[in-house]
Order: sequence, then C-alpha cells, then structure tokens
Amino acid sequence: MSPLLHPHSSPVSETFRLVYFLLSAMASGDLRAELECSVCLNIYTDPVTLKCGHNFCRVCIDRVLDTQGGSGGYSCPECREKFTDRLALQKNLKLRNIAETFLSARPDQEESGVFCTHCVDSPVSAVRSCLHCEVSLCEKHLGVHKKSPEHILCNPTLSMESRKCSVHKEVLKYFCTEDETCICMSCYVIGEHTGHKIKSLDEASEKKKETLRNVLQKLLTKREETEERVQSLQEHRRKVEEEAAGDTERVTALFRDLRRRLEDLEKRALRDISGRAERISISIRDLEIKKEELSRKLRHIEELCNVTDPLTVLQESDTGDLCDTEDGDNEDRERHEELLHDGGGLDVAGVLHTGLSDIITEVNVYFYIQVAADILLDGNTANNDLQISDDRKTVSRSDIDQNHPETPERFQDYPQVMSSQSFSSGRHYWEVDVGGSDRWTVGMCYPSIERRGGMESWIEVNKKSWGLDRCNNQYSVIHDSDEILLPTNPSSNRVRIYLDYEAGRISFYDLCDPIRHLHTFTTTFTEPLHALLWVWRGCIKI
Repeated sequence: MSPLLHPHSSPVSETFRLVYFLLSAMASGDLRAELECSVCLNIYTDPVTLKCGHNFCRVCIDRVLDTQGGSGGYSCPECREKFTDRLALQKNLKLRNIAETFLSARPDQEESGVFCTHCVDSPVSAVRSCLHCEVSLCEKHLGVHKKSPEHILCNPTLSMESRKCSVHKEVLKYFCTEDETCICMSCYVIGEHTGHKIKSLDEASEKKKETLRNVLQKLLTKREETEERVQSLQEHRRKVEEEAAGDTERVTALFRDLRRRLEDLEKRALRDISGRAERISISIRDLEIKKEELSRKLRHIEELCNVTDPLTVLQESDTGDLCDTEDGDNEDRERHEELLHDGGGLDVAGVLHTGLSDIITEVNVYFYIQVAADILLDGNTANNDLQISDDRKTVSRSDIDQNHPETPERFQDYPQVMSSQSFSSGRHYWEVDVGGSDRWTVGMCYPSIERRGGMESWIEVNKKSWGLDRCNNQYSVIHDSDEILLPTNPSSNRVRIYLDYEAGRISFYDLCDPIRHLHTFTTTFTEPLHALLWVWRGCIKI
C-alpha cells in the first residue's frame, strides 16, 4: 500500500483518497453502473438522496415527484417505498464528487462508448453485453462466451443494473399492462404483479411506438394547419396595413374640419386603425411560439420512435404531455377567424357613429359606406302574412291574410320580404331593430331565390341566402341548412348586417357598446344581394 494511504501515515486529502478509489474501481469496470441515475440512465448530475437511501439526479426525481403529485402520495422510483408527503431532497455531496471525478478521469471512454470487460490492456469496443454475467464483450471474447440459455445478450450497455428488477435482481423481460411498468418473471409468478396481464417488451414497445406514431401524424397535421394560419394572417396583415393607410388619411381629413368637437373621437378611431395590424402581429407571434412547441414535440417523438431499446421507450416519463394534441385548438381557430373577418373600415366607422350620431352622414361619405336609411322593403315580395308599413321600414306578422296582389316576385310559403335595393359592389351595412319580435331571421339573399318552391324558398335552407336567426331565445347563423349556434346571445335589440361584396363577406354585429362581432360568412358572390327579413311573431324595423 502506498505510504500516503497507510492508516498510520500522515493525513492526506479526501480528494486524493477518492481519486485512488476511483482509479481502482474503474479498473474493474464496475463503477459506472454504480454512478448511473436509474431514471435517466446517465451519470449523476447534482445527486440527491431519498429517505430510503436511493440516489437520483435532482432534475430527474423532481420530475418524477411532480408526476406523482396528483395521485395522493409519493414513492421511490427504484424500491417503490411509499411516502405520504413530498420529500425534502438531501444533497449527496460525496456522490457528486465521485461522479465528477469519474467523468474527468476517463473522458476518452465516455466519448467512445461501451468497452469489452476482458480487454484490460487496451480498450476495445464491445459488440454485446451479457445481462446474466454483467459483462460487455468484443467480437473476440463473444465467440468464446457461453451460449447456454441463462446468458442473455443485448446491445452494448453500461447500465445493466437498470435492466434488472430492483426487487428480484432478475432481467426485466415483460411489461405489466395494468401497472404500466417493466417486470421480471418473478414479479409475475410470485410478486405483486401475479395474475396481471403482461406482454413482451418488444410487443409493448411496438404498441407504444404505434401510439406515438399516431400522435406524430396528428402533430404534423396540426403544425401544417398552424403554418397555414400564420401565412393567411400574414397575408391579411398586409391587406389590413394597406387599408389602414387609406383609413388613416380619411380619418385625419374628417377631423381636420371637426377638430374641436372630435379630438377624443379621432384618437379612438386612429387607435382602432393602428391596433388591427398589431393584434394580428401578436396572434402571429403566439402561433409561431406554438409552432415551435409542436416542432419540439415532433423532434422528441421522432427520437423516441427511432430508439431501438424498448425499455428506454417504455420508461420515457413525459409521453402524456407529448400525446396531448388538443391543447388550445378551438381558441386558436376562433381567434384566427375573428382576425380574418374583422370589420376593417366598418369598425372605424362604428366608433364614429356611436360617438356622434349627428355627423353620421359626413362620416359615411369619408368611409364610402351606404347607410341604413337607403334600405326600403319591396312590398311586391312580401308574403300574405306580412304587413309592410307606409314608410317601407317596418314589417309585421299579421293573423289576417293581407291579400297582396299575386306577383311572380312574392314569397308564397314563408313570411319573408326582400329589399327593393340590391348591392353588386362595394361595402355597405344596414341595421335592424329586432326588439319587437322574439322569433325572426335577418340576412341577405340572391334575387334568384325561390319564391314558391316550398322549403327551397326559406332563408334558412338554401344556398342563395345567409341569415342570423333567433328561435326560443337561441341565436344562430344559418346557410344552406348548416346552423352554427352562437356562444353568447346579443345583448342589445339592434343588429347590423355588413356586406363587403368584393371580399365576399357578410358579417353580423351586435350593436352594443362597443360593437361586438357575431359571425362572418365568406364566399364568392355570383349575383347582386338583397336584404331579406323573416318574421314569425311581432315586428322588426330597419
């Protein structure tokens, strides 16, 4: 023995004795297995100790305990000793020093992988490891190694202990589907998994990989959808920025003449204009972040699906998070649709109209929007159950047959009436006071809509009309029998219908303060559009 290590010699540093021990243990090839965390299967990083005496990397055991937190108790991942409360983790400074010294003492071997246990003169890469003998073998020593059944060969590994049952010290050969854990034969025959359904590791690993592949496909689809949303929002942002320039110029010109009376309103309008592109940019940023998260999950799952070791696949602890493919989808779609179908110049005009109704006509001139006063009902289209007011603004449901003259334009089967005006270009809106009725539909239609064709003439069930409907205090939008229920009902008795003909959009707004968007239909219009009203009870007024 070296005089420095003799018990009666002068004291030496703890580090020197530690290095001597490490070098001696490394020669036998046993130390690495003792320095591996059983969770990550790597050399300990910042090791901590549980009450049961087992050690883990701090990050690894924190992740395990976080997972167990919702189950009402905690347990050691290695011996499964149970604890009622979450444990206070104790640093294992000596084990940390051993691990760090071990890594610094053999960097070459750490970089080159697993070496043959029997080649002591010079390192030779191992081709197989024997779990029974707990040795790794090169081609030369593998040829002379016993091939009897008890010798279980696997790919070269430095973590043989992790491939054995911590209770029975036997090789893990099966997967318990009830407890979702890898077990040995003794666990199944005499242990706590007796009578449970089991599968081979290969079979269980393939099943888990199949699940991961399905998740991978879903994530690929979701990432493509996210990319498409980003692209469409980027294109829409460019259009909004172009519109914003023109809107800003018109608003500035309007407020030049009305500065003293309209200064506060001007600031509000300009803030709304500039804010549209900013809101889209924020949404694009959020989607980019989500796309990066989806890409991270994709890479992780692809790595798992390429792992050849079934145990590593099955012991992966965060696949639940990877398999969650529905996180936030509905909210993303709703935000995407809302941004794509915002009112544009209508929103700016809406702010101005709400603030100063006495200058509404001048505002409309600046924003090129036709006002509701121009909409008149066409008595020649009114059903015989409907009564039209003299000013052609109000339609009422009557119990008395009105005996209107029979015309080809008149609706025969349903209480509907169209406007006399039609719109074949530009941006327009009209408003309806629906407070006098509890069952109605308002919207727009083509002039070619059926007038006496049974169900085909009803605003709700054909391809030639788009409507906002109220029935039994439930609001919905309908086109071609496709009904979409609105998540929240309008809070006011006034509804605005907005048409952007070139953009192919019909939008519905609740005229509360501030104005609230309800829904937008998007299509390509092929005919002029008329206003259309359907009244079951009471009256509604343009």
